[in-house]
Amino acid sequence: MSLRPPAGSQFRRPVDQTVLTRHKALIEAIDRRKVLRGALSLGALTLLSGCDVTDTDAVQGVLTAVSAWNDRAQAWLFDQDHLAPTFSEAEVLKPPRFNAYYSLQDMSPVDMATWKLELGGLIASKRPWSAADIYALPEQEIIIRHVCVEGWDYIGQWSGVNLRRFLETVGADLTAKYVAFRCFDDYYSSIDMATALHPQTILATRYAKEPLGDPFGYPLRLRTSTKLGFKNPKWITAIEVTNNYPGGFWEDRGFNWFAGL
Repeated sequence: MSLRPPAGSQFRRPVDQTVLTRHKALIEAIDRRKVLRGALSLGALTLLSGCDVTDTDAVQGVLTAVSAWNDRAQAWLFDQDHLAPTFSEAEVLKPPRFNAYYSLQDMSPVDMATWKLELGGLIASKRPWSAADIYALPEQEIIIRHVCVEGWDYIGQWSGVNLRRFLETVGADLTAKYVAFRCFDDYYSSIDMATALHPQTILATRYAKEPLGDPFGYPLRLRTSTKLGFKNPKWITAIEVTNNYPGGFWEDRGFNWFAGL
């Protein structure tokens, strides 16, 4: 599947223009404050970095450095033993929301006749895994909040093999820095090892006690309680453990890499 620009969220409703008309004065006041804040931010950026804000390469370099610092700060603050809040089955959204860098109409189902999970990098046993192999492992269930960078969220009920248990089973180097994922739709992402070993990080195969539907990652997706939604890749076809920074689909386009909640 070729890469396409991200489509707008199908869950956004059209804006009621009458609301904007009634509150025109307030909106204009907010816009003026945003301009002032922007001017102050640019001034601060100039003072802190010593760069010319009209030099886009210099500004991008500073912003990239700030993002990298933010990643390191989040990693330092991350508590691998701290559990995210969990919820009741009554609060679970059925079905879950679809999200991807393309529309639902452009989604291609995985061909289970040929699907297998490839393993690479710092892993002792690199034999491919079939869906039956994965389904035979003990399941863990978590009911957690999914938070999208777009601003929406929902409560989801996920079941699957604990990622730490899977990594231990295949002899992965748990002292490595990263766990990277490749997907059927050409999406790719990665997480830090501390998040991979978190008790609420699983390779999900079920949602609300039923097998994952095609739009939601069937047959295998990542589900972690401590990351934004785009850090939970779907339709996983390969896992690699590595010390080399693997990036990610959105991260390589400017999104923060750690993306913790």
